Amino acid sequence: MTESTARTSRSQSRPLARLITWLGELLRFGTVGLIAFIVDTGLMNLLRFGPGEILGHKPLTAKVISVSVAVLVAWLGNRYWAFAAKRSAETPAARSKELVQFAVVNVIGMAIAVGCLAVSHYLLGFTSPLADNISANGVGLVLGTAFRYLAYRYWVFTGPSGNVVVASGADSDHNLAEAEASAADRS
Repeated sequence: MTESTARTSRSQSRPLARLITWLGELLRFGTVGLIAFIVDTGLMNLLRFGPGEILGHKPLTAKVISVSVAVLVAWLGNRYWAFAAKRSAETPAARSKELVQFAVVNVIGMAIAVGCLAVSHYLLGFTSPLADNISANGVGLVLGTAFRYLAYRYWVFTGPSGNVVVASGADSDHNLAEAEASAADRS
């Protein structure tokens, strides 16, 4: 194999390696999200419709509480698994900044879900348990999840491995392969 053929082969495999890495990250994010969804939906319904209907007439309060608990579950899963290779340095300042950014993203994500519920429940008058679940845990969740993924990927979890700098010149393909292998090992 000539040097140019080897270089072409490596450059063609780079997009495939990146796609596989991205799909793995997306799968982990989805798994964490599914677990957080179960916590969120289960707790909201337990508070609204469970024994004693603790927050039976307060759908927004029930949703805020359920999302808050689900955010804690999501923080642990995303920080230590889904985006583990891209999390901030293990310094108190870096962790604090990342936690604040994560909280801001989740407040916005929660506002999206609560906003969908508020429009459906109070503005449109759809007050049944099914309508509340469709608006908050269907429409609101899909919109909030898309927002969260993009914000986590491009704003919250942007540690060193997410910002790999590849040297130019003859060693660039080798350096990229090493960086991708290192990132894959950490995921």
